[in-house]
Amino acid sequence: MSVLQGLRRACQINPNGVATIDGDRRRTWIQFRDRVARFGGVLRAAGVQAGDRVAILALNGDAYLEYFYAMPWAGALVVPLNTRLAAPELIAIINDAGAVALVVDETFAAMLPAVTPGLTTVRAVFVAGAETAPSGATLLGAAIASTDPIEPADPAPGDVYGIFYTGGTTAASKGVMLSHGNIVANAMNMLTEVPFHTDTVYMHAAPMFHLADCSATFSLTMSAGTHTFVPRYDPVTVMRLIQDRGVTNSILVPAMIGMLVNAPTIGDYDLTSLTGLLYGGQSISEAVLRRAIECLPCCRFIQAYGMTELSPVATFLSPRYHATEGPDSGRLRAAGRSAPSVEIRIADDEDREVPRGTVGQILVRGPVVMQGYWNQPALTAAALKGGWMHTGDGGYMDEDGFVFVVDRIKDMIITGGENVYSAEVENAIYQHPAVAMCAVIGVPDEQWGERVHAVIALKPGQSTTETDIVNHCRGLIAGYKCPRTVNVRTEPLPLSGAGKVLKTVLRKELQT
Repeated sequence: MSVLQGLRRACQINPNGVATIDGDRRRTWIQFRDRVARFGGVLRAAGVQAGDRVAILALNGDAYLEYFYAMPWAGALVVPLNTRLAAPELIAIINDAGAVALVVDETFAAMLPAVTPGLTTVRAVFVAGAETAPSGATLLGAAIASTDPIEPADPAPGDVYGIFYTGGTTAASKGVMLSHGNIVANAMNMLTEVPFHTDTVYMHAAPMFHLADCSATFSLTMSAGTHTFVPRYDPVTVMRLIQDRGVTNSILVPAMIGMLVNAPTIGDYDLTSLTGLLYGGQSISEAVLRRAIECLPCCRFIQAYGMTELSPVATFLSPRYHATEGPDSGRLRAAGRSAPSVEIRIADDEDREVPRGTVGQILVRGPVVMQGYWNQPALTAAALKGGWMHTGDGGYMDEDGFVFVVDRIKDMIITGGENVYSAEVENAIYQHPAVAMCAVIGVPDEQWGERVHAVIALKPGQSTTETDIVNHCRGLIAGYKCPRTVNVRTEPLPLSGAGKVLKTVLRKELQT
């Protein structure tokens, strides 16, 4: 079974139902399929062959959804790009994937002069949703309208559907290869917890390049529901869309939920159509959850835990356990129980299962586990040792099978649902001429869950400021990776006997 099976089913069971609503534009499932087939023809005409990679840099919209299906229709692989990355980061990822074509929307067409000169494999560039295109680029809408549809490819379940990059720079980024079988297995797992149907109206509010949103993309299409889109997350826009389009379901990270329920105008909108909200990326605070339950009384909340390498969901915490009082209230801290096709083990350093209640590394096995990291066999072998995905997350399982994530073994910060590798930020900071030593850690933040905090020791006779450090980083890495707070000090950072910075000491200093 491939991703295209879901599209075939939608056209079979709801051919004239509304597939997409983007602004004032509505398309049925039959119309959507026709555009996908023509989009595939555009790719073939541009020389895209089976197995080629095609990258996309765009905001949420119906063109993004068409891309997700047109690539396999033409036999190509998807490579979604993080819209928050800087030009050097985008160039590194596109070149690493060996993408032969690039799709951008009108918003990111302005970045092409900074990106395309550094690309080594891209032969064709398409601009979606625009009336004019830069020199050397093709208007996608006009090309689709003037191109005949082609017959679809026939991908096998084991064929790679796409490469989804985690991290940001060449050193930190990893291209996660997910097969059609991986994507379909996750979609089927989703449908056991989120019963989409033809009357569902799903709002793409989280970025569509992120696999968290993708987890609903394919299950909703299988169910022949309706996709609608928020180009960029904004609480007021989201509330207006829920009210005006009768949105029934969405996926948000807890930081987005916090911004939504704390918006001063939330009482001005009718949000009763929203009956299902799935969130993940970080745990939700009880204060935010209580406020969300109060503001969205008709909504059932579901938490999902996972990672890109798991397509992405490993566990679900169902609405029953989103209780703030009563016998099930203690489950709120849990990440949930394993998805139907997922097996979870909590293991020690030698991958031996530990007793219930004992903290160890969370290992995952099942059809959602990735095929491996693109062109990184050593990392793949280490991550999939023994047939289990080693998540790098520490946690424990209780007697009823609930998984509790207690810490991240990997040195990673999760801010607003986005993964930030501290080593990547430190590498950027070290390029500042005044910096002698630095350490980057995650510290608690009410809005973002965690924020990126840097501690810096200066070279003798040098000086700098928090603003200077942040601005320096913005030229090298994406804005969300840059430190939000900086502690500049003249004394050296605390070191271990092996010469490593003791981040545990720095965290304690912040707490005092």
